[in-house]
Amino acid sequence: MENVWPPVLEPSTATPSRMLSLQEWLALPEDLPGELVRGRLTEEEMPDAVHELAIAWLIWLLRQWLSGKGFVFGSELKVLTGPDTVRKPDMVVFLHDSPPPPRRGRITRPPDVLVEVVTPSPRDERRDRVEKMAEYAQFNVRYYWLVDPALGSFEIFELTAERFYQKVVGVTSGVIDPVPGCAGLKIDVDALWTELSRLGDQET
Repeated sequence: MENVWPPVLEPSTATPSRMLSLQEWLALPEDLPGELVRGRLTEEEMPDAVHELAIAWLIWLLRQWLSGKGFVFGSELKVLTGPDTVRKPDMVVFLHDSPPPPRRGRITRPPDVLVEVVTPSPRDERRDRVEKMAEYAQFNVRYYWLVDPALGSFEIFELTAERFYQKVVGVTSGVIDPVPGCAGLKIDVDALWTELSRLGDQET
């Protein structure tokens, strides 16, 4: 097992952004892209077919396993991870024994699992592996799944009492069984990679 301490974050200057209060950001049109990060409106990652297919596959798997109990959501759900930060994780999971999330508005209490699928760019990789990892740990999210199709890796991190993430699963193939915190769930990583391999070659 590997310890990953949430690092100290520095404001990113990689993309154009502007300052907004939480209330100003929440008042923006629902379909406006972007996240609020430490009071700054920032661009979101640009997902491709690999990213979206991986999320669709995982949502399908989780919904079957939850079997009408608990909830799994896609990437447009707004999660308030700090007083001036609102993220849109790729997947948000509330397990069987958790209270249901609100019908309307943002999520203000920690989900049980947050999932990010890494897109192959230095900016997006840093966002998922450094910035969001630190934020989700401080927000008290118990499990963080990090799926990296480009590297062919599937990692699961579990929150410790000191609020840092400890890697409890790190695989490139095979079946994850048991899945920490998800009794009875099995993740066939090979099946996920096979599903992604059905996509066509990259356009030139």
